[in-house]
Amino acid sequence: MHETFGEYVRSRRLELGMSLRTFAAATNQDPANVSRMERGQLTPPQDLEVLHRIADALELANPSEERLTLIDLAAVAARRIPADIASDESLLAQLPVLFRKLRIELRSDEDQLVMFKKVVAGA
Repeated sequence: MHETFGEYVRSRRLELGMSLRTFAAATNQDPANVSRMERGQLTPPQDLEVLHRIADALELANPSEERLTLIDLAAVAARRIPADIASDESLLAQLPVLFRKLRIELRSDEDQLVMFKKVVAGA
């Protein structure tokens, strides 16, 4: 999932055949700001009430995986840990392990790329 919050919102809005202005009115937002948000020029809202209004306008069931994705993408765009994870001490305690695992996976991808370049250059 490499989609951004704005791409996710725009894609779903267009799937529903909803104009930008109609969506902005349904979510009580300025159309220019919605446009900026969809293009990644404006950080998505972090207020859960606003995010739920957006999810409702996009007809994302509550609860649903799609609604959680929307909320998670908003948190990622702001470089924050989603509120539900940040408020759960047991999940919070597991984050350092997750971070290390991600770093190791990234490092091994880089190592693989370096090895690939060496092989190609030597061929």
